[in-house]
Amino acid sequence: MDYPNHSSSTPEHLFNSYQATGTRSKSFIANVFAYMFLALGISAVVAFLFAENRQWLEPILQNKVLFYLVVFAPLGFVLLMSFGFKKLSAPVMILLFIVYSGITGITLSFVLLTYAASSVFGCFASAAAMFGVMAFMGYTTNKDLTSFGRIMTMGLIGIVIASVINMFLGNSTMDYIISFVGVLVFTGLTAYDVQKIKRIGEGFDENGQVLEGDVKKFAIMGALTLYLDFINLFLMLLRLFGKRD
Repeated sequence: MDYPNHSSSTPEHLFNSYQATGTRSKSFIANVFAYMFLALGISAVVAFLFAENRQWLEPILQNKVLFYLVVFAPLGFVLLMSFGFKKLSAPVMILLFIVYSGITGITLSFVLLTYAASSVFGCFASAAAMFGVMAFMGYTTNKDLTSFGRIMTMGLIGIVIASVINMFLGNSTMDYIISFVGVLVFTGLTAYDVQKIKRIGEGFDENGQVLEGDVKKFAIMGALTLYLDFINLFLMLLRLFGKRD
């Protein structure tokens, strides 16, 4: 029988090993939120600049092809990053995420022009507070939120279907219901997604052979997920409580 080297089991070594445990996962989580906040910052700046300089929006509004390109481009970027995850390098993923957040900022400028500034800031602050609370709960809870996440995902699918139908119906009551359910769904998804991202990071600690580039790509996709949770929560709150100019 082979016995472990005595020097590797000293109290000092055990203490250092304990300190090292979780280092990679904590760094991963920190990078996820760093990328998310970077994207939110870019979107906010771009939205503000385009809202303040309305002449920048005129070419988009006057050209239907360009308008629909700007509106649907974010979805295209999300699909490209999702399906191209294995083939795209980490720097390319970061670049796509930055461009995506910028284009999303242009679409959000329409929101800033539609709603009163007080409503925008109020709903943004509310979304930030709700997101922060649920992110903290998702990170610290010991309860498995997988089943809860499935329910929230089903709710999200329902919201998408109902929204498409209501595009043709134009029912204000249905729009209110969709927005209310949307707040609940994206609030719940925030906790679930944070826990899922945390577990991905913990998996990197267990598997030391994961390439650093892959870790970065997972961090970017995690940031994209949380970015979407926050933006959609903000928009749903705005649809519920926002006052139009």
